[in-house]
Amino acid sequence: MRDGGAEPTPGLPAHVRRFPFPFPHGQYMYSVNVEPAGRYRPTAAGGWGGRIVEVDNDYSQDLSVRRSILARDPSRAAETPHLRPSVWGALNIVLTELAGTYPDSMRYERSGTRCRWTNQLTGTGLFFTYGDDTTVPGCPLRFLSSQMQEDFALLHHREGALWLDAGVVTFASNWSLRFDVGLPFSEIHAPVPRVADLGVIERAEKFLIGLQPGEPYRRTNWSVSVDRRLDISTETYPEWGPHRASIAEDPALPDRLHLRVEVQHLIKVPSTGALLFLIRTHLLSLRDMALVPVWRARFGEVLRGLPEDLVEYKGLARIRGPAADWLLGSGKD
Repeated sequence: MRDGGAEPTPGLPAHVRRFPFPFPHGQYMYSVNVEPAGRYRPTAAGGWGGRIVEVDNDYSQDLSVRRSILARDPSRAAETPHLRPSVWGALNIVLTELAGTYPDSMRYERSGTRCRWTNQLTGTGLFFTYGDDTTVPGCPLRFLSSQMQEDFALLHHREGALWLDAGVVTFASNWSLRFDVGLPFSEIHAPVPRVADLGVIERAEKFLIGLQPGEPYRRTNWSVSVDRRLDISTETYPEWGPHRASIAEDPALPDRLHLRVEVQHLIKVPSTGALLFLIRTHLLSLRDMALVPVWRARFGEVLRGLPEDLVEYKGLARIRGPAADWLLGSGKD
């Protein structure tokens, strides 16, 4: 069903048409929020969700930004030694998905441990041996991150819980892989307000542990950021944090303030049982959001009605009022 039953607005830019607008209602509260992956979801602008791994017009730019971040801060890629078989399993899943989705530009052939990967978009032509780290550039973890726009993490099931044991996260939203790697799922999400009282994390972890291979799921998460900046990790807070304080008075607020939506895919690695957690970040400025009237009104309502503890947690204390005013028509253009 489309947002509010609205028909798509004609003539919208491609990035607006495919944006995963996350609010089915004018009120928001944390929930487990999972559904089967690969299902196309129509929206008031167009639709999204038909692909698990998506390549768009920002592919080359996003990969370039990731390379720069990893060169500056190698800790954005982390792995505990026992997760290497799961990294190889994740690599196999993603390359298979990319080749199946984009056969005109990508191809993946595997016979036993002998593999060939071709990616015309990155100029990659690689023969490698599955499971042999020396046959891929750098290491399997870093190579995987060089072929997709998504960040990713791998969670290992042990001691009755999920543990974050590997990943490449260059586009984090106010968190740090370096700090969280090696921690259990429940501890990573402990700072989120209300989720403990509501039992959300406990239910989510139980659901994730029970996922089966071949049954991918997805969920969305959202925040707000200034400018088209993918990396708003805790490591780089001095670079982006001050803008949250100053943008409230900036006449360019509708162009600079972005709704930031993560489409998170959850996939069980068949060979090891680890959970592959793909994180794709989409950004949409308030100005572009206003091209879709139902989105403009709904996000304004969400911001106005957001509980104070969630406002603080999402860093919206100084932003919420001006943004909601502009979206709902009482602010200045």
